[in-house]
Amino acid sequence: MGPGLFWNFPSKTSCTVPQSLLQTMLLSRMAGMKDQQFTEEKPLLPESRGQETEMENCETFVAEGDWKEHDIETPYGMLHVVIRGAPKGNKPAILTYHDVGLNHKLCFNTFFHNEDMQEITKHFVVCHVDAPGQHIGAPQMPQGYQYPTMDQLAGMLPSVVQHFGFKSIVGIGVGAGAYILAKFALIFPDLVEGLVLLNIDPNGKGWIDWAATKLSGLTSTLPDTVLAHLFSQEELMSNTEVVQTYRQQINNTINQFNLQLFWNMYNSRRDLEMNRSGSVLNAKTLRCPVMLVVGDNAPAEEGVVECNSKLDPTNTTFLKMADSGGMPQITQPGKLTEAFKYFLQGMGYIAYMKDRRMSGGPVPSASMTRLVRSRTASLTSGGSVDGSRNRACTHSDSTEGVGQVSHTMEVSC
Repeated sequence: MGPGLFWNFPSKTSCTVPQSLLQTMLLSRMAGMKDQQFTEEKPLLPESRGQETEMENCETFVAEGDWKEHDIETPYGMLHVVIRGAPKGNKPAILTYHDVGLNHKLCFNTFFHNEDMQEITKHFVVCHVDAPGQHIGAPQMPQGYQYPTMDQLAGMLPSVVQHFGFKSIVGIGVGAGAYILAKFALIFPDLVEGLVLLNIDPNGKGWIDWAATKLSGLTSTLPDTVLAHLFSQEELMSNTEVVQTYRQQINNTINQFNLQLFWNMYNSRRDLEMNRSGSVLNAKTLRCPVMLVVGDNAPAEEGVVECNSKLDPTNTTFLKMADSGGMPQITQPGKLTEAFKYFLQGMGYIAYMKDRRMSGGPVPSASMTRLVRSRTASLTSGGSVDGSRNRACTHSDSTEGVGQVSHTMEVSC
């Protein structure tokens, strides 16, 4: 089967609670949230938009003054965060976490500066988290500094939620950031409404992988080692413009000592403790809707497929993007934005929105849109949608009337 989009519907996970300190800190604040439902009283994006000029000037929207930097104290050290907007009612915040070798700017600027993505995010508070010591201009960590473990990096996020008063989050994570957000959702499931996980590898490194990483560190520079984690072999061999750009950025904007600490800790990660229900005794998995994303031939492809096998198929979306390489949010921001829009629709946060490429009315509900897209793709690209799959759609009881798909769907593109 050729590369394309794979739609499932999300998975659940829960995990062992970390240090009692974190749990005690949050339980009092978050008590009573377990069964709280977050619904929109009215659509976020109005059906008729007479003032198209509101978002036409992207430079105004992404002006530097709109973003505020914060250094937040957590049980495991300071965390650098950049935020735009303020919590709005019961809407979740969009919280991002970057991959190793990057920071929030290198990882997400292209994606969040996409015009259609700005149309979506202007209705949410957006919070970018930088791993310790990875932001631009970060001072070098002192000699002997013990970098937080991956579990501890996840354990720093409740302090961010508490600091800004978020009711919940929709997380967008890439690579190491995806692992951290998944771990956070396993520990504090009531704080996470949804996850978009790009290039996630849920497995710790075995001895062979560990030895290969050590050998690579002896024969390659750190930036080149990290690039092999970020990009496909085809992209590296072709030395594409984006690879050249990121090689330069990793060399010049990330403190190399700090990067080595983060890289070492990521490669020391343990398996995420999640399994699909029924696969093992007392299986636990992510409880929120999840969209898994990976590019074709990306180095993380095998790990993402493995992660998909551990999630509840009725609650997981698997999106495989053609022609996107190892960093879909950089190479295909438009496609990823469209998928994110459908993901939010399925959660009931965007009932309808006007497509800039269409002069007609609002886009149909999420379930109808996915069905139309899948059938259209099969006719226009020569791909096929497996006719044996169940396509029954069930509609939620929310006032938006957004449909939800309760099955896997494959879309070729």
